[in-house]
Amino acid sequence: MFHRKSASRGAGSPDVTGFYEPDTGSIMYVVADPATKQAALIDVVLDFDPAHASTGTQSAQTALDFAEKEGLSVAWVLDTHPHADHFMASHWLAEKTGAPNGIGEKVREIGHLWADFYNLPGVFDPDRDFSRLFADGDTFKIGDLDVRVMLSPGHTLGSITYVVGEDAAFVHDTFMHVDVGTSRADFPGGSSSMLYDSLQRILDLPDETRLFIGHDYPPVGDRDDPAWEATVAEHREKNPHVGGGTSREDYVTLRDKRDATLDLPDRMLYALQVNLRGGRLPEPEADGHSYFKIPANKF
Repeated sequence: MFHRKSASRGAGSPDVTGFYEPDTGSIMYVVADPATKQAALIDVVLDFDPAHASTGTQSAQTALDFAEKEGLSVAWVLDTHPHADHFMASHWLAEKTGAPNGIGEKVREIGHLWADFYNLPGVFDPDRDFSRLFADGDTFKIGDLDVRVMLSPGHTLGSITYVVGEDAAFVHDTFMHVDVGTSRADFPGGSSSMLYDSLQRILDLPDETRLFIGHDYPPVGDRDDPAWEATVAEHREKNPHVGGGTSREDYVTLRDKRDATLDLPDRMLYALQVNLRGGRLPEPEADGHSYFKIPANKF
């Protein structure tokens, strides 16, 4: 699996290693405090083959193997939102490491929304499946590094950003890479207007803050390799959707027009019923197998 390290810039700055998962264009992160060797795993993928409805842990194991090789102790398993395009490895990683797993508290609202779509009342219980549900402004530690949680809705109504130390922010599906633009906002509970506010709040971070995104889909222009890091200053100046001070009205028009052309991710209707359980498959039935429930003609 292709990976790249963004080294700590000194005291208060984390080492960040991103791993590119090519099937879904996702980037998984190992974020480490160099001083204490404590680490968090962010948005790690549980593999899924839609053709066979089968899961695997190869991608997640890659992150664990890297942490072991680097002498890191996993202190947190974190997700930024209930992903629509890949399964989250949160539950599996928490079991393997003993570390608490966390996500934003508005996942409760997302669970209620999707329980109606699946006609599965009462099935999703984030308080059961996550150790910590973060609110806007919550803080915690990765080793000696302070982490601050920012509510960043738009892509989903409950997406959150993790601002780690003095110069790193994990901004998930808000920005795409600086040469691409921003993420879609047309999923249930999403909003291009809310996303604009979230983007502007992220752009209020210090200029030198490294922004680490959730996805990339090369090739892009002259670029063949995946990329996932750029600074606030670079996005503020060069991002084709919001760089140079794009107005809310212009952004909403651009984003909504683009979103109207996009298909749903092929894993979405599988993924949400797993991710709203923290990455657990549906409860096994009498034969010992789990079964997905897919709503017909609702989307």
